[in-house]
Amino acid sequence: MSDHEHRAAAFRESVSGADVELAYAGLDTFLKSEPRGVGDVGDVDAAVFGVPYDNAVSNRPGARYGPGAIREASEWWAYISTYKGQLTNMWNGEQVDFDDISVADVGDVPLFPMDVETTAESITAHAATIAEQTFPVMLGGDHYCTFPAFRGFAEGTDHDSVGFVQIDAHTDTVSESPVFGADFHGSSTARIADLPKADYDSVSQVGIRGYESAEYFEFAEDSGIDLYTMRDVEDRGIVSVVRDAVESAAEDTDAVYVTFDIDGVDPSVAPGTGTPVPGGLTARQALLTMSVLGSHDAVGAVDMMEVAPRYDSTEGTERLAAYLLVKLLERKFMV
Repeated sequence: MSDHEHRAAAFRESVSGADVELAYAGLDTFLKSEPRGVGDVGDVDAAVFGVPYDNAVSNRPGARYGPGAIREASEWWAYISTYKGQLTNMWNGEQVDFDDISVADVGDVPLFPMDVETTAESITAHAATIAEQTFPVMLGGDHYCTFPAFRGFAEGTDHDSVGFVQIDAHTDTVSESPVFGADFHGSSTARIADLPKADYDSVSQVGIRGYESAEYFEFAEDSGIDLYTMRDVEDRGIVSVVRDAVESAAEDTDAVYVTFDIDGVDPSVAPGTGTPVPGGLTARQALLTMSVLGSHDAVGAVDMMEVAPRYDSTEGTERLAAYLLVKLLERKFMV
């Protein structure tokens, strides 16, 4: 150790608080977690990877900036956990200790903006590599990226079948568009249902609203989709709906993949997204959703999609997105 290094180390050891990194300082990793190689995450509870890709959107672009924004926003929870130690969840009084969870951030996957197939292969390879070792957390990116990530999760585990819980304003069940083809963010659930380890009867959708195809209710019934619109959420309550949704997806499957499109939340709360639809989940409903999902043993992977921070000058959308992931991880690994 050089004299200069020794002096810095001595300062850190002797000054109280020098080990606390401010929320806005340091490298941007999810929850200020350790940067790791994608093949070196077998000893952690969860591994985060980013997919800054939005070439498959049909409306406003900008989700490519989602992973970076979510990472930066997440650093607040890492800071307060270091600063305050064990925390009290003021909603339910439970004690939460961030030392009880280990998270690594493997960075962003290689992308090929003008080549959707190679980009999908990259996402699948990285999701599979992580799934072989630990719990994958993907930061998107547009919702098309969920298809190759789900495929990677299914291929990287020993599961024979995988259920799918989709929190979203849209169903994403367009098999092919005359404008966008078969590979865009409106086709991801349709592509997933075609995979060998998935099927529509193991898909649960929560928060659907706005407008879909003329025969969508008949399609959902015939295909076996477990569909919960925002009207169902309002009539039955979010906790009851999500419990039923995850139980349905877990029935006769080996694991459940959770995808959360941030446009599932009302745009008055989360305007930073490409295809906002009024009348969505409240922030509280979204947090309860992740609490219920994180408490279910079958949930084996999660992603957060369609955060487009440029449309929210308050930075509230990425803050909520980060908090939603923290809430699921809290229930999964800390409580």
